[in-house]
Amino acid sequence: MGEMSGFQLGVMGALFLSVASSVSIVICNKALMSHLGFPFATTLTSWHLMVTYFSLHAALRLNLFENKPMDMKTLTLFGLLNGVSIGFLNLSLGFNSIGFYQMTKLAIIPFTVLLETLFLKKQFSEKIKCSLLILLLGVGIASVTDLQLNFVGTILSLLAIVTTCVGQILTNTIQKRLNVSSTQLLYQSAPFQAAILFVSGPFLDQFLTKKNVFAYKYSTVVLGFIMLSCLIAVFVNLSTFLVIGKTSPVTYQVLGHLKTCLVLAFGYTLLHDPFTSRNIFGILIAIVGMGMYSYFCTAEAKRKQLGDLSSLSQMKERDTTPLLASHHQDKESKDSVV
Repeated sequence: MGEMSGFQLGVMGALFLSVASSVSIVICNKALMSHLGFPFATTLTSWHLMVTYFSLHAALRLNLFENKPMDMKTLTLFGLLNGVSIGFLNLSLGFNSIGFYQMTKLAIIPFTVLLETLFLKKQFSEKIKCSLLILLLGVGIASVTDLQLNFVGTILSLLAIVTTCVGQILTNTIQKRLNVSSTQLLYQSAPFQAAILFVSGPFLDQFLTKKNVFAYKYSTVVLGFIMLSCLIAVFVNLSTFLVIGKTSPVTYQVLGHLKTCLVLAFGYTLLHDPFTSRNIFGILIAIVGMGMYSYFCTAEAKRKQLGDLSSLSQMKERDTTPLLASHHQDKESKDSVV
């Protein structure tokens, strides 16, 4: 029971760190891009990953965690996949309206459920599916404003959905299959993700923004926000791997939609973004869906735990029954001899 309580505290800590860091970095990046005119999102992400790697390398030197070498082929494919998924998400945002981009992010949950059901044989109860549907409905009402379709944007969105889902499922699978921690996996894979974005980022950003990141005039304020963004990104990247490793890709996506609702609320409070009754209504529905999802997941986890304890108890009873029978027979034979 003590181990279970410790695990639950670890999960809660990872969830809190993920929400706090993600909301913080969105607000920081929004100020950086919208108010200070620094639009180079993909290049900034490559800097995030490089700073994350060097921070973890320093932590490794201080013996804060133990490095665990992993298969180079797995790491390369995993790093490239995650780097490509970030690129496709940015391209999707560049070629689509904000509303269609939000629909793309919403589609990640049902597609993840489909992939896990088909290839990992994972079962999702009707109650959990219903709660996810309510959640998606609420986030859709709160965040989706327009749905302007175009062929290239649709293809890019589909590629973004597929690569993001597969990448998150692999994050969970690799940690469990290779028995590595989230910190160890992030430390090993961050250089590959950073490399692909560092090389492709400036070209992708110039294609989307028509501006050159190397020709940008960096002020002291912009550099300060970039440094703050990179610092927060260390906690964002670490908490992402923590949450997916301790829970599941679907739970991480549910948490992501909680962040969306919080970003809308904080954007209105701190940055004075427009906020309507539709946003409020959608957020409230999303909160109901998230509450239902958390409740049903917790209830199913407890039932599974009780089932495992019951099975263990039955196995122990089966193991001790022959011993008791043998002892009883020995006692009877001794009595007959007397």
